[in-house]
Amino acid sequence: MEKDHNDKNIGKKLDGRYEITELIGEGGMADVYRATDTVEHRTVAVKILKKEFAENEEFLRRFRNESKAIAVLSHPNIVKIFDVGFSERIQFIVMEYIDGITLNEYMETQGQLGWKDAVHFILQILRALQHAHSKGIVHRDIKPQNIMVLRDGTIKVMDFGIAKFAREDGKTGTDKAIGTVHYISPEQARGGATDAKSDLYSVGVMLYEMLTGAKPFDTDNPVSIAVMHMQAKVPLPSSIRPDIQIGLEEIILKAMEKDPADRYQSAREMMDDLQTFKEDPDGVFGYYPELFEGEEQPVDIFNEDENQNRDLTPEEELPAPEEEYYEDDQQYYEDDQQYYEDEQQYYDEPQYGTPVLAADEDDEEYEEETKSLFVPILSAVIIVVIVVAGVLFTTLIWNMLKGNTSNNNDIEFKMPSLIGMDYNEANLRFGDQIVINIISSEYSDYAKDKIFDQDINPNDPVAKGDTVNVKVSLGAKKVQLPDVREWDFETAKSTILGLNLYVDKRNAYSDEIEAGRVISTDPEGPKELEPGTYVRVTVSLGENKITVPVPNFINMKWDAAKTAADGLKLTLAKKEVDDESEEGTILNQNVAVGEEVSEGTVIELTVSSGKKKDTQVRVSFNIPVNASGLFHIVLYDGGVPKAIGGSFNPEYAAGVTFLNVDGTDVVDLVAMLVNEDTGAEAKIGVYRVDFDSKSVQELSGDIDGAFEAVGGIKGAAPAPQQTEAPATTPPPVVTEAPAPIVTEAPAPVVTEAPNPFAIP
Repeated sequence: MEKDHNDKNIGKKLDGRYEITELIGEGGMADVYRATDTVEHRTVAVKILKKEFAENEEFLRRFRNESKAIAVLSHPNIVKIFDVGFSERIQFIVMEYIDGITLNEYMETQGQLGWKDAVHFILQILRALQHAHSKGIVHRDIKPQNIMVLRDGTIKVMDFGIAKFAREDGKTGTDKAIGTVHYISPEQARGGATDAKSDLYSVGVMLYEMLTGAKPFDTDNPVSIAVMHMQAKVPLPSSIRPDIQIGLEEIILKAMEKDPADRYQSAREMMDDLQTFKEDPDGVFGYYPELFEGEEQPVDIFNEDENQNRDLTPEEELPAPEEEYYEDDQQYYEDDQQYYEDEQQYYDEPQYGTPVLAADEDDEEYEEETKSLFVPILSAVIIVVIVVAGVLFTTLIWNMLKGNTSNNNDIEFKMPSLIGMDYNEANLRFGDQIVINIISSEYSDYAKDKIFDQDINPNDPVAKGDTVNVKVSLGAKKVQLPDVREWDFETAKSTILGLNLYVDKRNAYSDEIEAGRVISTDPEGPKELEPGTYVRVTVSLGENKITVPVPNFINMKWDAAKTAADGLKLTLAKKEVDDESEEGTILNQNVAVGEEVSEGTVIELTVSSGKKKDTQVRVSFNIPVNASGLFHIVLYDGGVPKAIGGSFNPEYAAGVTFLNVDGTDVVDLVAMLVNEDTGAEAKIGVYRVDFDSKSVQELSGDIDGAFEAVGGIKGAAPAPQQTEAPATTPPPVVTEAPAPIVTEAPAPVVTEAPNPFAIP
């Protein structure tokens, strides 16, 4: 995606560390940027909520919902979240940067996938969903546009913007017709409750599309597609791709059952069947005996000779929705489309599903019938017969007219429309009936040589041999390219683009023309040009200075680098950062070694301060399920606040909250819980943070007791309001003697069970 120089976010540094460099994806709700994490020295993706939606509660809910969902998850097939920022000024999520393409793009380039590739991708998607479902999270918008494929074939599931937490059942109305219409489950389309089995239906649709190259239900009308998902029988994949294995076809059909109770009940079940299929591709599961035509043993349903005598029932055509129903739902779809526009990856354009107002649950269910190659072949034959009959009928009528009028030129027929036809094409088709006379050639909106006007209106009666006068287009009216030599390039560019011409910029040195001004154009102005013509604009770089190769400054000392640069007539800029290297050591340079640059070029060098740089570590806290209120957590280092967390409400914190703390070496921190409504404080526990290994060890703690102490448990008596001690001063229990707790016996805590707060 081309960088937008007018994008105000580019160049910003969020939270003092995420330097935004490039816009890489635009969606209806948020934009995605490539950025550099200057603390961790890595490339990240930053999703920023658009300003116009910052006050919209629905968009805010979805945006924060995505951060909540991903924060709970940790799986190699799910995009990672590194940080979030929610303030009145800006809302953003910092995520893993994915160097790849969407599964949708991959499928478009590959067409039908081989079963090995399809199963390889689907198994990874199911592993990601199994992890999410185990955490109580339902994605609800599984589709190829929300799946990234890395260069090594690894899958990453992303865009949890409309994900649902199992513990939110009954609290929100977000189940209603949410998800992308081509992959939506029947219960989603109907506006019913959704669970893990809804995601598995969408996976079945994707597997169908991967293997056949076609979606199971696809029309121009999204409402009709939703109705098909609810009521129409799934066309057999083998009707599109006859060589598909029976076992794989059974897996698809089971995943796409209308009734969730008939589907796979978990991602694990579907993974097990896929693994069984991989081990024996010729095996069958027996879920659908009708695939074997009632035989005691499975037969080759792809063998034309064995199946040519099968009794077939043509599938009923899905009737169009009633007029009133169609208009109402179509309006719903159009009005709400902005809420659910697709965001392709971010890394093309991120999407948030298309709503579909489901049909009434009492709509008739369609009779299930067997579908085979006979139906499309029969349809094709019928179409051919109709076309041939139409041609023969038209020819017969025309010959009758010719026979009846061979000696009478006064017989009337309707004037055809010639607009948009090439003159030669019109003469070839109608020249034996009427005389087509060109009266002028003029510029118009029509392409060159196309007829754009006729003096006899279409459908007016004319007689054979009559003359119709037409005007033929010379193409779009030409524009006048001015002489822009020595103009400022930006001014010249705006002028040329304003004439519907294109600019092809080239650079060259010039001793006469000031840098940034136009040396010449090709073609030269003033000149008449057709719109859409490319104009090559050569822009001055100024005087042709002597160039020198950039030396390797890395690992040199600043003073030595300065001396070397002075000798080459280069200018150095110093950017000091904390690093364990000796003070003054050059760590990086912004111009590649050996690159030819002009004398006087400024080269930025990153130089070590000699100080050990801070490392950021995340300390997580599990929140009691019955906690309620508004709180924040403070981490103290020897009585001094080390990190203060943001406000959080346990009912919307997805069962966990965390603080990011910066530091070096190993530090024991005391965590205090603060009730923001009463000011009451209570000690949560003591945590040993190792910044070198980025790990956290709980030395002691009772977070449930802390919430109870500050009155944060539903139904408990409220804690007395604290007025004497300021919030930043820890209570006496913090400073009494944390050391014995730290040193007495931390080893058993580490070895007895995995630490839930360890940071990988």
